[in-house]
Amino acid sequence: MIELRDPDNTILMQLKGGTTVIELLPAIAPNHVERMKALTRSGVYDNVCFHRVIAGFMAQTGDVENGNVTKNYNLELAGTGSSRLPNLKAEFSNVAHDRGTVAAARSNRPDSANSQFFINFSDNHFLNRNYTVFGRVVEGMDYVDMLACGEPPRTPDYIVEMKVAADV
Repeated sequence: MIELRDPDNTILMQLKGGTTVIELLPAIAPNHVERMKALTRSGVYDNVCFHRVIAGFMAQTGDVENGNVTKNYNLELAGTGSSRLPNLKAEFSNVAHDRGTVAAARSNRPDSANSQFFINFSDNHFLNRNYTVFGRVVEGMDYVDMLACGEPPRTPDYIVEMKVAADV
């Protein structure tokens, strides 16, 4: 594993293939980073599926309401839910949506991000300044690349466990 620069702002996302390390960007999107850490620490991302995985584009997860494959998974509703916390105001920046960046998913309303997020498979610059980038994969992108594709995938992959590195 790489040396972590800031364990309190690093997420360890265990996928079936191995651990994906996400460096959070609190200077760019402080509210989204705090939300990600709070939800991660509460354990709600554990066992949540990747409900939208589009080859060459992105992989989306984080529906803690309908996407937990061991509790409340609903194939028809996966991707429509959020956490019980209020939605977040957009924190758009000049950080480009490059391969491996992590951004907040939202509806067509800019201030509607909550718990869902996506990881870019490629440079998706048409998303720049339209979705809040709050992190980037620094190790283990190959595990993200192996996720089952579909909207939703027939047999979705899921987050086995997610932790803030400082808590491990």
